Amino acid sequence: MFAALTGLGLSTAAGLNAYIPLLIVGVLANLTDKVKLPDGYAWLSNWGVLAVIAVLLVAEMVLDKVPAVDSVNDTIQTVVRPAAGGVVFSATNAAAAFEHSTWMTQNPWAGWLLGIVVALLVHALKATARPVINVSTAGVGAPVVSTVEDVGSAGVSLIAIFLPLLIIVVLIVLAVFAWWVLRKARRFRASRRASRAPRPPGR
Repeated sequence: MFAALTGLGLSTAAGLNAYIPLLIVGVLANLTDKVKLPDGYAWLSNWGVLAVIAVLLVAEMVLDKVPAVDSVNDTIQTVVRPAAGGVVFSATNAAAAFEHSTWMTQNPWAGWLLGIVVALLVHALKATARPVINVSTAGVGAPVVSTVEDVGSAGVSLIAIFLPLLIIVVLIVLAVFAWWVLRKARRFRASRRASRAPRPPGR
């Protein structure tokens, strides 16, 4: 169960920022025994690979804090974040240990798929909320929200590895937040449609 929660937590973090959980998993695999990479994932602990991930992380953190540019970046990240979610779920051996499932062990693609789906859902939530925040705050909220997302991605990654049971709380909070964001987004779109609708003559 703990391994599954670790994988789900890291996939959730990847939906916010693809590179932070990858970097944390790779560094911890080198420096601690909390992360043991399975066969085929030794590349993630290579310092050269981690240096490239760190450079990509810096670029992502800069682009994601610029209004309008952040939406373009989200479009590009639609592929990157889910892929990272699949990697971190599988790289932490969560798929093999998922409820001690022999089927999951024999079908490693299922762990990838689960990580991809979780990261994609979180990414979709982020991509939906950001335009609403940008317009409602005249762009001022973009760097603030982006920083919160980066800190959240790092925090969730560390919680997933060191305190996986708390990921249940994180997922519940995220589900409530998703419901709130979707309501806000629907109201925002409805108000924009209403403002663009032609007014009857004489008004």
